[in-house]
Amino acid sequence: MSMRLRDVVQNAGVSPEFSVDPAMLDAISPSGDRGGIVLGSGLKGEPLTVSALRSAPTRIVLVGGLYLARQVAMRAMAVGAWVVVATGRPAAWQVLSQAAGTRDGRSSPLVQIRRLSPVELPRPSEDAPLLVVTDGGPTPQDLFPPRSPWQTTVYVLPYLHPQAGATANAADLVLMQRLPAGQAELAARIWRLPPQMMRQLTTLKDDQVVALGRNLWRPLRLVTTQKEQQLLGPVRRGD
Repeated sequence: MSMRLRDVVQNAGVSPEFSVDPAMLDAISPSGDRGGIVLGSGLKGEPLTVSALRSAPTRIVLVGGLYLARQVAMRAMAVGAWVVVATGRPAAWQVLSQAAGTRDGRSSPLVQIRRLSPVELPRPSEDAPLLVVTDGGPTPQDLFPPRSPWQTTVYVLPYLHPQAGATANAADLVLMQRLPAGQAELAARIWRLPPQMMRQLTTLKDDQVVALGRNLWRPLRLVTTQKEQQLLGPVRRGD
C-alpha cells in the first residue's frame, strides 16, 4: 500500500476544486493546498484529506456500508472527477445522478450507473480524473482494474471475505468501518495487525472509520455536509 492521508488546513467539507500533489505518497504530513477528497476529521477535529485522484493507477478498498461508498463517490464528483459505478443494485446509487447534473460544455453525465459487466470507460486525464466504483459484493470481480494515470478504482466490500484477500492486499488505501469480531480477526490476518488494532476495529462507532495503508493507521470521524445529509441521510454504519 502506498497512499498518504493529509491533514488539510481548511474547513471540513468538500474542496471546491480539483488539484493533486504527485509528491503526496508514503507519509502523513500537513498540507495547505486545496483539492483532494476530504474523508472526515481527526481526533482533534482537524480535516483529513486524501489525494485519491492522482497521476498513478490507484486502488481503494472500502469495507462497510453504502453510506461511506456513496459519500466518497460524491466527494470525488465535487472535486471534478467522472464517476462510473458498476453495481448489481443500481437503485441504491441513483442518488449520485440526482447530485451530479452535467459537466459544463459536455453532454455526458458526470456519473454513470452501469451493470456488473465490462464497458468502455471515459478516458481519464489530469483535468478529468476517473473514479470507478465496483459494487459487486464481498468477492468482487476485477472488471475495471486501474491501468492508467488519473484512474482510481474503488472496491465496495459489505464485509470481509477470505476470498477478497488478494483484492485487499493490492489496495493503496483501505477504509474500514466497524467489523464483527470474526471479520476483525480476518482483517488482522490479511494485514498482519497487532491485537490492539484488531480490537479497535470492533469498537468503532457508526461515524468512525480507520484508514489503513503502508505505515498508516488513522482513525477518523466521518463528517457530513448539509447537502450530503439531504441526499444520503445521517451518517451510519449500515446501508
